[in-house]
Amino acid sequence: MKFARWVFLIAGIYGVLALAPMYFQEAMVAQTRPPAITHAEYYYGFIGVALAWQVLFLQLSRDPQRHRPLMIPAILEKAGFGFAMLALYAQHRLSNLMLAAGVVDLLFVILFALAYRRTRNTMVPAG
Repeated sequence: MKFARWVFLIAGIYGVLALAPMYFQEAMVAQTRPPAITHAEYYYGFIGVALAWQVLFLQLSRDPQRHRPLMIPAILEKAGFGFAMLALYAQHRLSNLMLAAGVVDLLFVILFALAYRRTRNTMVPAG
């Protein structure tokens, strides 16, 4: 269970540190990685949803056993971004920096799956 606590704590902290500054970087992103952002609602919507997931990861780190069922959507969240980045990179539509972010998420897929597996044997039946 200690493994799961650390995995989700690290994922949550990493995510908050990576995502929160993006709220203040729209202009810089548009300038350094053209074209400019034409649909700000997607940009800020992504950040907001992704930050909400970081809160879930931090919650999971507090009591992985209790929140074990939430590990499955957590795995899917990380896989969705990671595999999308691989697909975009394969189509030459993605920078190396964003590919690296996708690979980090795919690493978390593996770690989350291991955390899920390691917590199964300690399940306490309800009642």
